[in-house]
Amino acid sequence: MSRGGNLMEHVDVLIVGAGLSGIGAAYHLRKHCPGKRYAILEGREAIGGTWDLFRYPGIRSDSDMYTLGYSFKPWKAAKAIADGPSILSYVRETAREHDVDRHIRFNHKVKRASWSSETATWTVEAERDGQVVKFSCGFLYMCSGYYRYSAGYTPEFAGTERFKGRIVHPQHWPEDLDYAGKQVVVIGSGATAVTLVPEMAKTAAHVVMLQRSPTYVVSRPAEDGIANWLRSKLPAMTAYGITRWKNVILQLLFFNLARKKPEKTKERLLDLVREHLGPDYDVATHFTPKYNPWDQRLCLVPDADLFDSIKAGQSSVVTDEIATFTEDGLLLKSGKTLKADVVVTATGLQLQLLGGMEVVVDGKVADLSKAFSYKGMMFSDVPNLASAFGYTNASWTLKADLTSEYICRLLKHMDRTRTDYCVPRADDPNMPIAPWLDFSSGYVTRSIGMFPKQGPKAPWKAHQNYALDLMTLRFGKVDDGVMEFGRKTGIKAAPLTANAA
Repeated sequence: MSRGGNLMEHVDVLIVGAGLSGIGAAYHLRKHCPGKRYAILEGREAIGGTWDLFRYPGIRSDSDMYTLGYSFKPWKAAKAIADGPSILSYVRETAREHDVDRHIRFNHKVKRASWSSETATWTVEAERDGQVVKFSCGFLYMCSGYYRYSAGYTPEFAGTERFKGRIVHPQHWPEDLDYAGKQVVVIGSGATAVTLVPEMAKTAAHVVMLQRSPTYVVSRPAEDGIANWLRSKLPAMTAYGITRWKNVILQLLFFNLARKKPEKTKERLLDLVREHLGPDYDVATHFTPKYNPWDQRLCLVPDADLFDSIKAGQSSVVTDEIATFTEDGLLLKSGKTLKADVVVTATGLQLQLLGGMEVVVDGKVADLSKAFSYKGMMFSDVPNLASAFGYTNASWTLKADLTSEYICRLLKHMDRTRTDYCVPRADDPNMPIAPWLDFSSGYVTRSIGMFPKQGPKAPWKAHQNYALDLMTLRFGKVDDGVMEFGRKTGIKAAPLTANAA
């Protein structure tokens, strides 16, 4: 096998990524396809993905844990808006409870996957300790997230070499950073920035959130009173299920309202900000975006912590652009200067498809940017490969759970029909093309060209609607006339060494 000999380890399903999606995928595979052998390749040395990688102060979810949590494992903590360490503990506990952790191959960074129609298998190459190791599988399930783990996005700022303080990116937070009593500038206005500012302001002399343009910021209670009451009266799974659906429905209603009545929604959101910050605060400049609600993801702040920090004078918001870094801070285009000992560039992520893995189909490199996305999880003309990707307007795990369930249905269908492969076919050469994500956030627009395309209708259009996806993916036909099923083209080959993972 690949870890010590010359033969490849073969499994029925190879999962890439041991984060929130990958651990959930393994659970669904064990439950629905217990006869399938599987392994998980994880590029890092630990379970947890995002929740192990990010260590910046105050790291937390920007979705409630009743929808970000797994469908099969109740979230039992009091806080619905949970901190990063609690989420990491939840993911690792899930892996232990369902015996998933022993199937993980750590420090295996997947580089390339090659499909052979002759054998109906993927050969997956991973780098481990500087060496290439290979695995083969019948089905490849990518749970590697959507952004580059090695580095976040930082624009080029003039004068950074002159700055005598420290510049850090939240994605790789230095353990030795001491900002107590210091002047801090956080560049950005997204979820990371609104998390960092109130947390750092607890010990810093002052924290400025420097933004080029505002984002919609909404406060919600950190605890869900209804959920906590239900949990005290009902079995954990029942209470969890009711709360989960309550939150799903509320999210869908709010999203649809925002799309149908954007001006009314915008007015209400800004009124809520004014209620927190008072009538004299310049909400028009600092909290009124130029776009409509849900053209970009809203920023959630638990228990109004950002607003409270601003009111207390611990932090402030400056809406301006950077002209250059100086020796002791920043010169803005307005001519204003900001003193800083520490600058945090909360400027976003670099999107990455399939963890940067190269995909080869029958000897030809597949350009997935020219493919169509099938049901938001597979790619046209690429057999036996799926990718977990969550919602832009709701919690990631809602879609990841459904995707894993659907893949299990797909695998069972192939077993019943004795077929070896499934591949979505986009046969209409004149199908209208739309971007994969209908989102105007910078991290999306910078990288959207590398992602697959959408069509105008199902199964080529992602509806960003959990209720609709639930009906389609859990109950809809697997053999839908678009998915092609078939047998391998070669003669039956001798089986590879197949140690169960």
